[in-house]
Amino acid sequence: MKMKFLALLFTALLLAGGCAERPELASSAADVSSAQTSADVSSAQTSADASSAADPSSEAASSAESADPASGASSQEGEPSSAAQTSTAPSQTGGALAESPRAEDSYFDDAVFIGDSVSLKLNLYVTNCRQSSNPTLLGKAQFLTAGSMGSGNALQPVSDDSIHPLYNGEKLSLADSVAASGAKKVYVMLGMNDLAVYGVDGAAANMETLLKGILEKTPDAQIFVQTATPLVKAKNIETNKLNNANMRLYNEKLAEVCENNGWYLVDVSSAVQDGEGNLNASYCSDPDDMGIHFTDEGCNVWIDYLYTHVPQ
Repeated sequence: MKMKFLALLFTALLLAGGCAERPELASSAADVSSAQTSADVSSAQTSADASSAADPSSEAASSAESADPASGASSQEGEPSSAAQTSTAPSQTGGALAESPRAEDSYFDDAVFIGDSVSLKLNLYVTNCRQSSNPTLLGKAQFLTAGSMGSGNALQPVSDDSIHPLYNGEKLSLADSVAASGAKKVYVMLGMNDLAVYGVDGAAANMETLLKGILEKTPDAQIFVQTATPLVKAKNIETNKLNNANMRLYNEKLAEVCENNGWYLVDVSSAVQDGEGNLNASYCSDPDDMGIHFTDEGCNVWIDYLYTHVPQ
């Protein structure tokens, strides 16, 4: 009887076909994020001194770095991971940028920086670092900078005497230069040369007009308005139209312009000022002259802020 019972039990097990459920295979593309965040941009903090390369305060100086815009754009648009297929478009669509995880160098591949002699120093510094110690600093970002340029005079017609910087050896309007560069991220810092001429409201209005003109020719560009940086304490003379009180009012107007148009505000000024709202003395290369231009240390702080304030 016992043998018969065991035989019946064995038969039942065979018919049921009982076995452990096969475990699901792990994704072959699991955790690739570390491969995409390994680029080390810390050498921007220790780059060699570029201040001797040229005088950034020169009103006649102008520069446009002519990296290949096609290669910059293509390298920025990497193929999405086959494992995730998630969108890389930022969820933030404008306004002041909060601190973010540090961006890759390649984030700036399709960027162009527009500015006056303050940005011209940044241009010279980045160029020197790329040639000496850090070839991928700010990716393949290009520069359109000129001493004494403001949003007001940048709106004037292009001529032999106009302030417009050269792009690949040709003087163009900023809108045409941006279009020719292929840039899709436009970083602008202007205003230092506008406040005394146009006042706070007029300078902000000119900036808005200038940026809308750029978007007419490059409608898919993202706009990043950098706040105007302050003067050192010794040069902050309240009776002058160009002073830190007016600079703060101007930056507040820029914040409104960005909110109204869905543009990004990059508050560089907050990173380089001291506790009283003046330009940190150690970041100023000309404290006894104009009191506005940057040292290499100041450029490092500026660059670090750019890397850590990107749309999320």
